[in-house]
Amino acid sequence: MANLKADELDKPLTGWRLRLYTIIFEADTLAGRRFDQVLIAVILASVAVVMADSVGHINDRFHGWLMLAEWFFTLVFTLEYVARLICVRHPWRYALSFYGVVDLLAVLPTYLALLVPEVGVLIDVRVLRLLRVFRVFKLTAYVSEYQALGQALRASQRKIMVFLVAVLMIVLVAGTLMYVVEGPANGYTSIPTAVYWAITTMTTVGFGDITPKTDFGRLIASAMMLLGWGTLAVPTGIVTAEMTYARRAPVTTRTCHECLTEGHMPDANYCRHCGARLPSYARDEAQA
Repeated sequence: MANLKADELDKPLTGWRLRLYTIIFEADTLAGRRFDQVLIAVILASVAVVMADSVGHINDRFHGWLMLAEWFFTLVFTLEYVARLICVRHPWRYALSFYGVVDLLAVLPTYLALLVPEVGVLIDVRVLRLLRVFRVFKLTAYVSEYQALGQALRASQRKIMVFLVAVLMIVLVAGTLMYVVEGPANGYTSIPTAVYWAITTMTTVGFGDITPKTDFGRLIASAMMLLGWGTLAVPTGIVTAEMTYARRAPVTTRTCHECLTEGHMPDANYCRHCGARLPSYARDEAQA
């Protein structure tokens, strides 16, 4: 990457950079699907190694092999991260994106662990090891169902926010009412404490650390429980409706070279986010 000048990276993708981009970012091609399948296996194996490393007797017996496997996975993810930065038109834009940060977190902890001593530091090495579990989030880039779920959540975020605001108003009113009815004598020492009770009751969690003692308080609690059954189904219905709509509109993993936005229609010619012209090679290879 050091041999590539900044102006060369910003040029339209051609030659080997275009082929590399097709393999890494376009899952609709045969090479792209193979790349995703291999990378999914590597991600799952690396997370399994991290989990095994936290088990005492396994770590004592296979510490050397686990460290060797960890460095192997780190080198694989490092090469993948560098390859992604090389083949995209705007490396910094990708590096600062969600997937770019996840890719960096997949490799950074192992390298930082070499620089951080185990005693007398602010950041313990065990914390860096735990950060390696973030590699599991790399799966969201290679499984289309994750992307469909993410699109449905983004499409329904305004409706969900309205729903959460309504729920917040209900628990605030109910908590305040319970504070007045029950009072500190029955454990409702403040309005925030009463609101905490309302949240646990409405979500049907019911820890039982605070319970109403008066008849009127129990009536309010019963209404909150019944209301909780209905409110829990609302966000599920909203997201399900958006996912149903998404399934009716087939999309591909064709990626815009300018903004890296995915999820375009098969016959789309321009990016739905920035308006840049979309490449047609992914569609042609998929049809072939």
